[in-house]
Amino acid sequence: MPTLDQLPRGARARIVDVTGDDGLSMRLLEMGVVEGEEIECLGAAPLGDPLEFFLRGYRLSLRIAEARRVVIDS
Repeated sequence: MPTLDQLPRGARARIVDVTGDDGLSMRLLEMGVVEGEEIECLGAAPLGDPLEFFLRGYRLSLRIAEARRVVIDS
């Protein structure tokens, strides 16, 4: 399945899962990256990292390594 770092700019997807069982996965869940939420890719920084997303009415910046932990259904 695709992950959040593969979502093209302007595209929307539904979050399926956050992989891992550590502090990073817990932090992502606390920021609202939860199963069933719709997320949109707004773009990336000039060098490609971090990526910017829109979900639950706010903008969220994630590094590529963090975005790879989020499984989506595009």
